[in-house]
Amino acid sequence: MPEVIFPGPEGRLEGRFNPGPRPRAPVAMILHPHPQAGGTMNNRIVQACYQTFVKRGFATLRFNFRGVGKSQGVFDNGIGELSDAASALDWVQSIHPEAQTTWIAGFSFGAWIGMQLLMRRPEIKGFISIAPPANLYDFTFLAPCPSSGIIIQGEADEVATPLATQKLVDKLRTQRHITIHHDTIPGANHFFEHEMPQLMTSVDDYLDMRLKG
Repeated sequence: MPEVIFPGPEGRLEGRFNPGPRPRAPVAMILHPHPQAGGTMNNRIVQACYQTFVKRGFATLRFNFRGVGKSQGVFDNGIGELSDAASALDWVQSIHPEAQTTWIAGFSFGAWIGMQLLMRRPEIKGFISIAPPANLYDFTFLAPCPSSGIIIQGEADEVATPLATQKLVDKLRTQRHITIHHDTIPGANHFFEHEMPQLMTSVDDYLDMRLKG
């Protein structure tokens, strides 16, 4: 899994990139949780999502936001991190300009950034949003949400509360022309400590459904 360094808005960004097996391979990018809460691209949920996209033949990138690991810059409360994500996607697309589709996945803070990127980049056709902190951050920018995707949460999530997540799902589901799937993992906390297999089954089942044919 080759280490890559690519240019970001505030200097170099560090990532891990698995090139696609063919020129028109689809592209996926996975975004990590909150940098100030120890979030990095080596988070186990981020790594698991990365591996599942690699297995499916995607050109797949995970990277460290500014100020994390070898990435330059300092934490910017989400504004700069969104710019980092846009630069990272530009970089992958420069390698795979003919990608037939683009997916974004994110966990917690990364889910919030990923859903903002979705609004800016019409080429993103699917998203996986794990434990989006709808009670901590404003998600009203999703008006309208441009792509179908899945929101997965833990039933016992003490950080991104299930009630706030349900409200977000209900709101997104009022829109036409997109489909929002919503899975709740029984007993799981914010970090899916003992429920990783159930979490990844949810991710894989959703990808199987969307990518078949």
